[in-house]
Amino acid sequence: MLSYGSWPDFASLLEQLLKGTGTTLEVFALTLLFSIPLGLLVAFARMSSNPVLRLPTQFYILVMRGTPLMLQIMFVYFAPSYIFEDINIDRFSAAIFAFTLNYAAYFAEIYRGGISSIEKDQYEAASVLGYTKVQTFFRIILPQVIKRILPASSNEVITLVKDTVLVQVIGVSELFKVAQNSASRHFSTVPLIVAGLFYLIMNGAVTKVFHFIECKLDYYR
Repeated sequence: MLSYGSWPDFASLLEQLLKGTGTTLEVFALTLLFSIPLGLLVAFARMSSNPVLRLPTQFYILVMRGTPLMLQIMFVYFAPSYIFEDINIDRFSAAIFAFTLNYAAYFAEIYRGGISSIEKDQYEAASVLGYTKVQTFFRIILPQVIKRILPASSNEVITLVKDTVLVQVIGVSELFKVAQNSASRHFSTVPLIVAGLFYLIMNGAVTKVFHFIECKLDYYR
């Protein structure tokens, strides 16, 4: 059924969905906050010539990219309590931790591809000009890398918006879970349709932000 009662009922639905959206945005923002810098560190370790750093990092990336995110969320939440009886992790914290580990692996591979695409001549030229390795990376290499990885990064961020629905597997009530519960109570598809519009608006905003950044970095050809 598409109908959804009176206007007060619909207003109540919007209020509930907005609360769920708040949780969704929290998961989204915290995952980006932690996974983007962690991904850069993982990328450096993955590209290291030291096998002690490189090999475990390769295995970590393989596990994170090769297993479902839902399984990783469940493992992070349930495994510690099975291994150590006195440890109980908060549901929301477990979700953020799992999301961060997962998305850091994907961002690491995106960074690695971007860094590897920079010509070695630029490093040599920077060295001749007296730049240190750190200065070369942050002043010359990184701005170009950001420009090159924006399309792939935008895809990952858009996917993250949609992946937030997976936190419901450990009982975190986000936008989609609220919509599901409301749809079941009222025998209506309206909550699901409205939730879909919310996701569309969020991903539209993400697309606009990345387009703005691309325009700002357009001088890197």
